[in-house]
Amino acid sequence: MIQKAIDLLCRLFSVLMVAFLAAMVVMVFGNVVLRYGFNSGITVSEELSRWLFVWMTFLGAVVALRNHGHLGTDSLVSRLPVAGKKICLGTAHLIMIGLCVVMARGGWQQTVINYGTSSAVMEASMAWLYASGVVFAVLAALIVAHDFWKLVSGQLAEDELIGVVESEEDVVPGKAAAHGVPAP
Repeated sequence: MIQKAIDLLCRLFSVLMVAFLAAMVVMVFGNVVLRYGFNSGITVSEELSRWLFVWMTFLGAVVALRNHGHLGTDSLVSRLPVAGKKICLGTAHLIMIGLCVVMARGGWQQTVINYGTSSAVMEASMAWLYASGVVFAVLAALIVAHDFWKLVSGQLAEDELIGVVESEEDVVPGKAAAHGVPAP
């Protein structure tokens, strides 16, 4: 049930990222055309594009975390026995949860501090911009905690203890769906 909720949320984020990217392209391209062709422009487009880019980046980081799509190296861990791989993965998960807590706390503090500050052009509360870090940190902590639970409860197979794939040719079709990597 938790896995389905995470998957649904990541699909929603993927749709939002596409919408944000499309809006950014339309606004920036439209602004260029208006400036060079008609000597005018849409003032809000630059600031809103930056905000959408920040949100798109943090939402994309959540989706990448869910799909185990971040960069990593396995040169040491791949040589360890299964128990060593589990210890390393568990330690990494605990460190990531700790970092998510630090980021959520700092993001929340920035959100509160900037609540009364308005952006220059849109005159919207800057808290909306800083809230993206809080959303990422909370959701990332939940995803990592769920992955940690799967590790300690024995729900991970040995081939799932290392999430790094050397190349797309090495992806097994059944394993591709589990790690969110498109099958060749």
